Amino acid sequence: MTEAVLYSLVAGIFVGFAAGYIGSLMVLKRMALVGDALSHVALPGLALGILFNFNPFVGAFAFLFAAAVLTWYVETTTRIFPDAIVGVLFVTGLAVGILLTPEVDLLEALFGDITTVTLVDALLAIGISVPTVLASRLVYRRVVLSMLSDELARSTGVNVAAVNFVYLFLVTVVVAVGIKIVGTILVGALVVVPAAAMKNVSRSLSAYALSSGVTGIASAGSGILLASYLGLPAGPLVVMVGTVIFAGALVARRITT
Repeated sequence: MTEAVLYSLVAGIFVGFAAGYIGSLMVLKRMALVGDALSHVALPGLALGILFNFNPFVGAFAFLFAAAVLTWYVETTTRIFPDAIVGVLFVTGLAVGILLTPEVDLLEALFGDITTVTLVDALLAIGISVPTVLASRLVYRRVVLSMLSDELARSTGVNVAAVNFVYLFLVTVVVAVGIKIVGTILVGALVVVPAAAMKNVSRSLSAYALSSGVTGIASAGSGILLASYLGLPAGPLVVMVGTVIFAGALVARRITT
């Protein structure tokens, strides 16, 4: 196992858990496709980083953060639902990103490349994923309460707008840090698939969040190891492993009911 693969495995484990954990909220909010679409907004930021020789992660995060702020603002000031807002940003970001990204770097930007993951990338993934999970845990029940009823949440002292902003911010952080491993096209699946897999087999909110995170670890770790062994891009294999787990969870649910 090369150092790059080892670093990508470490990063994948931490990012996989964070993605699965925050993804459980996205599935509960019925915003699974929003996470996938939001990931494509990062592509112009990656392209600018490549073109002007600065860390592409910085550019990706800047564009994702701007998209999250814009989504939150439009949602709170209009009657447009978040999926429609992100849908517009998604197609625009993808189009601009493809036009700006040099052809030689486009494949890596879209599907990731575990051979380019460095020790700094791994440490960055750890340093971002751990606080993200802790912050998600703090707002988890408040987000769930706001899903049930905005009025009920406000009556218990929950600032719904602020909680939704924090939630969107956490999603953008996870998406940004996961791009290095699975790319902009598939990073949304790392957030959605583990949570979708555990939705029908979890008996409580805490168990659901935890099992989604563990499934994220299994998907990312197994996909990266398979990619290293087979010499294939890690992103598609991470998603395929998650899909197999999803199918297995469906079968297990049918057997036990």
